[in-house]
Amino acid sequence: MPPLTGNPNLHATKDFIEGLVGHCLCGSVNVTINDPDLFTRRRGHLCHCANCRKVSGSFAASNLIIEQDKIQIEDRDSTLAMFLDTETGSGIPIERWFCSRCGNPIKSVTPTLEGKVVMKMGLFPRIPAPEFETFGLHRHEWQGYHPGVEVYKIKAFGEKV
Repeated sequence: MPPLTGNPNLHATKDFIEGLVGHCLCGSVNVTINDPDLFTRRRGHLCHCANCRKVSGSFAASNLIIEQDKIQIEDRDSTLAMFLDTETGSGIPIERWFCSRCGNPIKSVTPTLEGKVVMKMGLFPRIPAPEFETFGLHRHEWQGYHPGVEVYKIKAFGEKV
């Protein structure tokens, strides 16, 4: 049997000072985050909205809002595609980028975060600890809470749960 892969504990955070590299399931889309402070503090967020749950295929999406100029995307086989999500709670369309070969979500782009992107962190071997959760009112009752993580009822930095 081949060895299991994907254990984040095999990757020290200090190994990513020069850049965190990840790729989609088929390897066509490679993404590098160039941010030496990526693991120096809590950075990511978990989103429990229905659209992020659908895109992630899970009970929450692990995301990172980061400046576009800190992201490098290589689309080796021209498989990067975009779905314009118009069914959002705010009514503001969100671009949802994914690999058209394997379906792996890559990033989301919204006009409300000018100059930034929402990276889908499942691409990477290690994920920064989340600093907050959004759409906390949409959490399942069986989910636990993470110490030190703010939970907002709906929007980030709005009313807390």
